[in-house]
Amino acid sequence: MQQRIIAHFDLDAFFVNVELLKNPSLKGKPVIVGGSSDRGVVSASSYEARKFGVHSGMSMVQAKKLCPQAIIANGGRADYGRYSRYVTEIIAAKAPLFEKASVDEFYLDLTGMDKYYDVLEWTKSLRQEIMTKTMLPISFGLAANKMVAKIATDEAKPNGFLFVQFGKEKEFLATLKVNKFPGVGESTHQVLLQMGIVTIGDITKRTEAEMEQALGKHGADLWHKAHGKHQRAVSPYHEAKSISSENTFPADTNEVPFLLSELVRLTEKIGHELRDDGKMATNISVKIRYKGFETTSKQMVIPASDFDHDFIPAAKELFHQLYRKGQLVRLIGVRLSNFVLPYQQTDLFSNKEKFNKLYEAIDNVKDRFGKKSLNRGTTR
Repeated sequence: MQQRIIAHFDLDAFFVNVELLKNPSLKGKPVIVGGSSDRGVVSASSYEARKFGVHSGMSMVQAKKLCPQAIIANGGRADYGRYSRYVTEIIAAKAPLFEKASVDEFYLDLTGMDKYYDVLEWTKSLRQEIMTKTMLPISFGLAANKMVAKIATDEAKPNGFLFVQFGKEKEFLATLKVNKFPGVGESTHQVLLQMGIVTIGDITKRTEAEMEQALGKHGADLWHKAHGKHQRAVSPYHEAKSISSENTFPADTNEVPFLLSELVRLTEKIGHELRDDGKMATNISVKIRYKGFETTSKQMVIPASDFDHDFIPAAKELFHQLYRKGQLVRLIGVRLSNFVLPYQQTDLFSNKEKFNKLYEAIDNVKDRFGKKSLNRGTTR
């Protein structure tokens, strides 16, 4: 059987390091990225801030108490998206198969490349290329499967790499704390500690049946993982060519105010997703499906934007062009497409910076409290 070879890349303190590139004077200082208000949460923290116990997901109030001297940076989504795409492009040009697990995390399937390359040296070279071109630190783990590679990356941080020799997975994991496993939260960790299981190696001293009795299927899964076994494949990455959302109503309706309110809601939803990806759209389309399943759609070219207030009037205009007065509607949908990057096309005369801050604040609230937490006050 062919040896699987998986590399896991993770940009170190990604949001923080993008902020350091924008403002080098922050280097070596405790920096926290996140909402600046007391209701905000920490998105990321520098290693200097982490020494005080600050970590992602923590409330900003608590973070400020732990590290009152911290510098708060309200990160720009467009900047993060741009650097993430830059790294993605470098990896895509070299790796035969890769998965983008998040904005700052990648899995590469290098199986079979050992016939032609020293895979460790190839991976080190790719890491160096990413660091040279982006000026961002990045760590990697190289192993026989995704799980071990990810844990190896965590052990290699900050800004390092670790190769777990094939066949040595169980040995590598044995001495690590059991909560190093992804998915071992605080409650599971407490159960394991009560069982006398402190390290991953302690799990291998139990039987699979014992683990399953204590934690159900999750316990059996942990037992297999403790032996270094993990079969999940790398999912091929595909760049999204459009972002869309639609809603099929529980009952057909011809209430135009309701249809317009749904149109606005869907447009705001995909506008939020577009900004998360750090892109701008130059095309918008609206779809209407009537009671008898007849479907019509219409699209419009628009100036490049990532602002809801640009998309919503265009969506409403398309709706009014499409809608057949009085007919019952079963489904309505909106799609944004023909993406460009923010630095490729912008309107020099727009007050973009002001709106960037506005939408960044809106998106931060939605990220924390859910996409339905904020809605427009009118749909006229």
